[in-house]
This record gives sequence, structure tokens and C-alpha cells, in this order.
Amino acid sequence: MSRQTFASYPSRKIMREEFWLDFLFFSGLFLAAGLLFLVNLDSLPLRDWDEGIVAQVAKEIYQAPPDSYRWVFPTFWGEFYFNKPPLLHNLIALFYSLGGVNESMSRLPGALLTAFSVPLLYFLGREIFPYRRPALFSALVYLTLLPVVRHGRLAMLDGTILFLEILLFWTVLRSRRDLRWTLGVGFSLGLILLTKGMLAVLLGAIAMLFLLWDTPRVLSSFYLWIGLFLGSLPALAWYVAQFQFYGAIFAQENLQSQFLSRIYSDKEGNSGPFWYYFGELLKYSWPYLFFFLAGLRLSWQNRNWGWAKLILVWSFCYFIVVSLMVTKLPWYILPIYPALALAAGVKLDQLYNLPDFSNYSLIWKVLFSFIAFVASFGAIYFAFFTSHPEQRFLAIICLAIALTMGTVAVFLIRRQRTFISMLFWGMYISLLLFVNSSLWNWELNEAYPVKPIAQMIVQAKVPESASIYTSFPYERPSLNFYSNHRIIPREVSQLTQLWSDSDAIYLLIDEDTRKKLPLTDAKLVAKVDNWLLIRKNR
Repeated sequence: MSRQTFASYPSRKIMREEFWLDFLFFSGLFLAAGLLFLVNLDSLPLRDWDEGIVAQVAKEIYQAPPDSYRWVFPTFWGEFYFNKPPLLHNLIALFYSLGGVNESMSRLPGALLTAFSVPLLYFLGREIFPYRRPALFSALVYLTLLPVVRHGRLAMLDGTILFLEILLFWTVLRSRRDLRWTLGVGFSLGLILLTKGMLAVLLGAIAMLFLLWDTPRVLSSFYLWIGLFLGSLPALAWYVAQFQFYGAIFAQENLQSQFLSRIYSDKEGNSGPFWYYFGELLKYSWPYLFFFLAGLRLSWQNRNWGWAKLILVWSFCYFIVVSLMVTKLPWYILPIYPALALAAGVKLDQLYNLPDFSNYSLIWKVLFSFIAFVASFGAIYFAFFTSHPEQRFLAIICLAIALTMGTVAVFLIRRQRTFISMLFWGMYISLLLFVNSSLWNWELNEAYPVKPIAQMIVQAKVPESASIYTSFPYERPSLNFYSNHRIIPREVSQLTQLWSDSDAIYLLIDEDTRKKLPLTDAKLVAKVDNWLLIRKNR
């Protein structure tokens, strides 16, 4: 008895040490991610399309009577909403009940889940890598990727998808050792179904391909299919309820229009060539792009290992499928970043393990020196050759990037492995400066600011039943959300006809359009900048 206790004591001690180390890394990564993803969420208004639509659907769920079942059958301006399942919308509605209808509560659920995805990726790395360092490097690469930080902070579905995707592959890896985790696989796929619909089919197929290559015995397990069924029951129940309530129109609008049609046609003109996402990676994945490529090459060289199989199947299958789709949007590529972060983590770990004073590749030295030079030029330009205060803040961000990349280049030339920690720290500080500026949601500059116009409409006390038409060429969901009215775009000739045919109508038009319209019985209700709110006054 004493011999057994003595023999097992070191094992228990090591397990306790491992547990506390993982707990400390989890806590540190979550705190760092929480600061980066949650700070300054309410500094900028919601942007058009995804943010405005998601927030409006969530607001209607929040404002609906409890017995309306709006959380199961969501609406968008009173019409049936078939675009996406309402998991995130319901989370936002819950946060509205806690903190009110505002930007912070709209963005907080997705930002929190994205922040949790950072330490979760660390735990995923702990499942496939033989030791801790590549898992930590992978999580830090993922934490300091600009596309992940930007979209994870928005009231969009993509940050939630990143979290659920990493949860899916983590449970897949756990199920190789314990088949009870297959229930988690089904649960993860079910949550993806309730967030972005048929994306679960693609991610589930990638997970099955990985198991087929790496651990085919799991696919023949009865527990896997029972776990998939039980875990997916909530999602299946929701889809059955939709078919029973809406009938064939749900299949047409949700499955056909929102999923299948994006594969073979350009949805709302959003198309691009096959290499579209190469360009997205080239624009936004610096300075990790070459580490991604080197990590993928290293994975191919070690494709007999489980970690390499996961990286290759995840990254290449997903990239090929979204590149073949006709509809292309910048955020469709986001689910590939966790896999690329794992690839970069492996490569950085290989560089870290090189013998002391090893000579690093010339390409790393040239790359970081070049980035430092470009960032220095940007700092000088924005500091002395721009007059806009917001753009001047870019000088500080560019300076931080230049100092980071310059120091990394010096460490590489001096053959010091500390370049890795400097790279992570500098990128984190640069991104922290970026999200604390008014520049992180730069799409807001594509059209006029909506909040002053929306405030004008609210203060004018336009009746809820009144129709508001605008001369602006397209509908702006963010303006609708803030003004509590759906403002419908129409051409000048249509506005003239609407004005003559209606007894009660409001127009939101600019000064130039006002001069073109023959408006009789018109009353100017309010004016902000170049925009006029006009009412027919009979």
C-alpha cells in the first residue's frame, strides 16, 4: 500500500503542476483578450448591414411580449426574418435587458465569446502538440491578428463562429481519447447551426475528414453518432419548428436564398475571382503571413503527425471551398485563421528551438526591416502631412509598429530568440492603441454619419406608422436602428410620385434633391448638416 502511494505521488504532483500552469495561461490569455476585445466598444456607432441588421432583430426580440415567441420566430421590421438563425440575436436581446439598447450591449456577447476563443485555442493546441510552447505561440498569434480583433468586436456572427469552431475541433480532439466527448462535437455543431446555419455542414465535414485521416476508429463508434444526434437536438428542434410555422417559404428563403444561392451566384453583387481570399490574407495577415506559409510547409513535411493533419485539413479544405463560392465577402475567410495560427505557432516554436546563436533566415530579417521602414514612413506622413485629428492618431500606431518591427529585425540580426516575445508584445500594444482610437471601424467613413440624422428624426417625434423615404441610393440598417424607423430609399422620380399620392409622408433628402423636387404643401421639420426632414403639411 505504501509502495503504491509512494509511486503515484510524483504523478499526482506533476498533474497538479500541469493543471495550475494551464489555469494560469488560460487566465492570462483571457485577461489579455478581454482587454483587447472589450475596451472602447461603445466609442463608434454600429455600421451598416450586418451590425445594423443583427442589432435590429435583437431589439425586436427584446421589445416583443413574452408570449410572442419572437425568440424562436424572429422578425425584422415586423417581417419574418430568414437570414440567419437567432442564437446571437437572442444573446444580444438578453444583454439589452441587462444594460439597455446601445452599442456596448450589441457588441458585448460576440466580443466576450471571441475573447474566450483565445484561451480555448490554447487548450486545442495542448491537445495536439506534445508540449506547451507551440500551443501558447498559436494562441498569441491568434490574439494579435487584426481581422480577428476587428470582427470579434463587432455585432456580427463571425466572432461567435470563431469560438464555436474552435470548440468543435477541441471536442473532436478530446473525443479521440474519450468517446464521451462526441456529445460535445454534436453540441458544437448544433450551436453553429443555430448561429450561421449550414456553415455547420462545412465545418462538420472538415472535422470528419480529419478523423478519417487521423483516427478512423472514432467514425465507426456508435457513441459518435449518438453524441452527434443528442448534441444537435436543440438545433434540429428549431429547424423543425421553422418548417412547421413557415412551411416551404422557410426552405426557399433560408436554405436556398441564404445558403445554396451563395455557392453558385453572387449575392447582392458580392463576387470576386478565385484568388479573392489570397488578397484578403495578403492585406490583413501581416506580419504573420510568412509564418503561416512556413508553418503550412512544415505541416506538410510532418503530415504523419496529428497536429499537421488537423492544420492541413482545416486550412486547405476551408480555403478551397470558400474560394469556389461565387459570393465573396471579406469576413468569410475568418474561420481559417485559427488553423493558420496553429501553423504559425508551430513554425515559431521551431525557430525558438534552434540552437543558441543560430543564424535566422535572411527573409525574416528583410521582411521585418521592410515593415519597420514602411511603418516609419507612415508615422512621418500622418504626423506632419495630414490635418485630420483622427488620422494623426495613426502616426502613434505606425510608430508603435515601426518600433516593434525594427526591434524584431535587430534581434533577428543579433540571432536572439527573444524576437518572438517582442513581436507578440509589440503587436498587442499596437492593436490596443488601434482599438482605443476612432479608426477601428473604418467602414463608417463610407457614407454620412447616421447618429445625428437619427437623433433629428427621434427628436422630431415622427409617428411610428409614418413612412419615411430618402433620396440616398441604398437603405442603411444602422440609421433605421437608431431612428426607430425604416427609411426607404427611392429615386427622385419615385419621390415625386409618392409625394403627390400620399397625404401623410416624410422625406429625408439633401439640399440638391430638394431643389429638384416640386414639393407642394411641404413643411421643413428639422435640418442637420445637408440633410432635411420634410413633411407633407395639408
